[in-house]
Amino acid sequence: MNRTLLAATLVLLAAPALAAEPFGPPGAPASAFPTPDRPVAEIIAPLWASESERDKVDEVGQVARLMRIEAGETVADIGAGSGYYTTRLAERVGPRGHVTAEDVTPRYLATLSTRIAKAGLANVTVVRGEPHDPRLPPNSVDAAVLVHMYHEIAQPFGLLHNLAAAMKPGGRVGIVDADDIPSRHGTPPSLLRCELSAAGYRETGFSVLKGGVGYLAIFEAPTVAVRPDPAQVHPCKDETTRTAPGGR
Repeated sequence: MNRTLLAATLVLLAAPALAAEPFGPPGAPASAFPTPDRPVAEIIAPLWASESERDKVDEVGQVARLMRIEAGETVADIGAGSGYYTTRLAERVGPRGHVTAEDVTPRYLATLSTRIAKAGLANVTVVRGEPHDPRLPPNSVDAAVLVHMYHEIAQPFGLLHNLAAAMKPGGRVGIVDADDIPSRHGTPPSLLRCELSAAGYRETGFSVLKGGVGYLAIFEAPTVAVRPDPAQVHPCKDETTRTAPGGR
């Protein structure tokens, strides 16, 4: 066996281990939070459009610049799916930075692990999270991105509460989504703002991305000391766009 083939074989054999376990301790349980008063979309695909189409409009570049993601930072890709953002953010943060690629779907994690291993990205860790908890180490993340998946989160209050514990002070959370109701795979900005505010997050920026990508809403995560207690969180109902249960 030549060296190239041997190296490729070793990479593929190592890939499944990358996604084997959560990365951090468990946070608050899903049962501690109220059920969101809105529809939740089904997870149907690891990416929402082809990578070439997204590259044409520089989707990741737009988001990274608006979020001020820089070399040397630690970034969490929550709901990483196919790894489209993960691979490009790994290049942006460079060898002194790190990307944590988190997902909850086993087959996505397996494919993502193989992709990361084949690409030889030493600054990426693939993590198996839970639907209400990304299972990341406390105080470890400078910035987190949730791309075209917020409408698929069945327990957003729990996920946001537990994500806050993983964020460093002043940590930025960027959410990319379509301006539509959750049953059509989007989140109205007003509903998003209500749910993030209920979890103690503060909006710091909002932009409509070029190329039909959707919008980017940026929030500062609360510290553990000031984030609301689960019992204090109240569901949001967006009466303006009628996103209550059933998407009526």
